[in-house]
Amino acid sequence: MAVESETDTGAGTETVQIVIDSLLNAGVKLIFGVPGAMIDSLFNALVDHPEIKVVVCRHEQNAAFIAAAVGRLTDRPGVCMATSGPGTSNLCTGLITATDEGAPMVAIVGSIKRAQAAKRTHQSMRSLDLLAPVTKKAISAVVADQVAEIMVDAFRTASAFPRGATAVSLPIDVMTAGVRSTIPAFPPSAFIPPEYGAAPAESLAKAAELIAAAKFPVLFLGARAADAPVVEAIHAFLREFPIPVIETFQAAGAISEELVHLFYGRIGLFRNQPGDRLMQHADLVITVGYDQVEYDANKWNPANRFSILHLDTARADLGASYNPQLELLGSLTRNITALTTILTNTSSTVARPQDTPTAQAIYNDFHAWQASPSAAAPHHHTTNHPVHPLYFIQLLQSLIPPSTTVISDVGSVYIWLSRYFYSYSPKTFLVSNAQQTLGVALPWAIGASLCQDPEPCARKVISVSGDGGFLFSGQELATAVEHKCNITHFIWNDGTYNMVAFQEESKYGRSSGVEIGGVDFKAYAEAFGAKGITVTSSGQLEAAMKKALAFEGVCVVDLRIDYTGNHELMDHVVADSIW
Repeated sequence: MAVESETDTGAGTETVQIVIDSLLNAGVKLIFGVPGAMIDSLFNALVDHPEIKVVVCRHEQNAAFIAAAVGRLTDRPGVCMATSGPGTSNLCTGLITATDEGAPMVAIVGSIKRAQAAKRTHQSMRSLDLLAPVTKKAISAVVADQVAEIMVDAFRTASAFPRGATAVSLPIDVMTAGVRSTIPAFPPSAFIPPEYGAAPAESLAKAAELIAAAKFPVLFLGARAADAPVVEAIHAFLREFPIPVIETFQAAGAISEELVHLFYGRIGLFRNQPGDRLMQHADLVITVGYDQVEYDANKWNPANRFSILHLDTARADLGASYNPQLELLGSLTRNITALTTILTNTSSTVARPQDTPTAQAIYNDFHAWQASPSAAAPHHHTTNHPVHPLYFIQLLQSLIPPSTTVISDVGSVYIWLSRYFYSYSPKTFLVSNAQQTLGVALPWAIGASLCQDPEPCARKVISVSGDGGFLFSGQELATAVEHKCNITHFIWNDGTYNMVAFQEESKYGRSSGVEIGGVDFKAYAEAFGAKGITVTSSGQLEAAMKKALAFEGVCVVDLRIDYTGNHELMDHVVADSIW
């Protein structure tokens, strides 16, 4: 009888309208999805609300990827929609990628009638059991009066640190025309989660003492340090107290060009980078917004040899290799600012390990290739050889404004770009470094293009993938072309799953299951209405790259990549005995 009472009275607001009012009050301007019978009431109602643009995608997984990119770049949850059954299950890879990598997003999925939930029927699925492990929270409406509360909670939960995905399941009979709720949508102010404050004064004072006492402090920035307000606080700290800085791959852009003299590169995946060498000389590592999902502490601190000061919104995930001496929990911006103030007011002196011969040698090793890229990439632009990764990176860096958003897919391409591509502004270089999800580059580029403010698609977005990763989501070229995105996508093509291949070869002396060649990507791009360009040698790259970057719209550049040096990506692992 409770279900019938929702339709018997004219009081209240239709639940479909409550969902839309909630979306409007949350500031949603874009929704990405694939329609279906269990969610079509929402698609239908959104036709009457042009202030929210609905972008129909070619696969639900890509809709989730695009929504996550919007959330990551705007700091407000992106939104995707899908129907029941496989429509819902197809979202899962996008949702876990968002949750593990701190991208706020809300997935709205349709489901079967409530009365059918306990039995097998068409597209029946225990969707909450499926969605719970890949989101921060997944909940289904049981009665119409829950809808407003569920919607506001989904946005607040997605936005609260650590950010991630949430999912709302709406049974078709809750969303049917005529079903009403007595609880209206919450106001815009309710969709913004409360702010974090600073850590206790006593803890901040102890942290300042640790920093002042250290002989070789190193600042280690994680993904949650890449938000603009946090970056500003970090820069202010470093201007007063310059110390060496390293980043995880997802913290790219946290160090400005002004402060690049303190930057020792990004570390992750394999323990063989200049930053890894630097950290082995540290006596204090200050982690800011660091999550072990990016780079396990047992790789960079296997013997637990130095003190760790942990700054984050979340408590430390303790282990044998990550046991901080002190944790400062709360607003990263306020805690870093407070430390700067305390150290300044107490006239503290902070060591400058970057001035030591050891640190200077490591710094020179990291930055040397920029001064002489031909030494690292001997097959330079005058040859008929395939394109060397470092030549591509050096050329791209020289041709685009520093503010350009560059997105890397996963594969060998992501190791090269994460190590060597310089990014001087937060969130201008994006990678998937927790789940290492193949296929994110093009969908994320679509999201980055469409969420530009004030004018969508006005500025060029660059995405780069391998040939394997591109085929995971290449069908979204149709979406990009339809919505007039301004994207240049480069495919590093070697006809294999190369990142898998070189790791197999290091283990077994051979590779297996990695051959995937045979696609004419120029023709593929043109079939979707994009521009296609083919590059077979280094000598063709500069002209092709300039042509592609000048093209207004979607352009795909298929270039033959030289991966003969990829074994070096795993070589020279830093020995713990260096300390």
